[in-house]
Amino acid sequence: MKDLTYEKHLTGLLVIDPYNDFISPGGKLWPRVQEVVEATSCVSNMKAVLEAARRANLRIFFALHHRYRARDYETWKYIAPIQREAWEHKTFEDGTWGGEIHPDFLPQPGETVAQEHWCSSGFANTDLDLLLKRHGVHKLVVIGLKANTCVESTVRHAIELGYEVTMVKDATASFSWDEMKASLEINLPSYASAILTAQEIVNKLAKG
Repeated sequence: MKDLTYEKHLTGLLVIDPYNDFISPGGKLWPRVQEVVEATSCVSNMKAVLEAARRANLRIFFALHHRYRARDYETWKYIAPIQREAWEHKTFEDGTWGGEIHPDFLPQPGETVAQEHWCSSGFANTDLDLLLKRHGVHKLVVIGLKANTCVESTVRHAIELGYEVTMVKDATASFSWDEMKASLEINLPSYASAILTAQEIVNKLAKG
């Protein structure tokens, strides 16, 4: 992969689904991601990249999964298995601790929160593409969860829309190592222009 540049007027950090239900002990999905999150230092790496992006004056964008609300799905004619599971477990339930953003990743004034996505892609049926383009952002650095669902779907969609994407491989996690391998070693190399570690992207952003 080529050595990319990260000009602050062109580059944005995209943070995907940093919910308590995912990355906080006690969250509904924590038991399923805990092994990978802890082994990769995912949360601390996500935080390091976010802090580095802020220091470098990159624009910060948040792509958040739809928070469960009562009667969301009851009248749907078709529902995907991933959505049915969210419905059954009330994942990221609105108004609950699990549906809140982890305190280390709360958006700061001036940072942009896109409309919530209903399935996996942060772009599908949201205003994310519009918001990025309105701010002149053409390059994305991507962190967040889950590697094989929302992260991969969002990266693929970004490429279709013409963005250049850098994936931070130890600032994401999945329910299993097989899922991580499928996304980071098999699928995403066909789409992301660079797949870096958190330390590598922190170093690059520090150089300006």
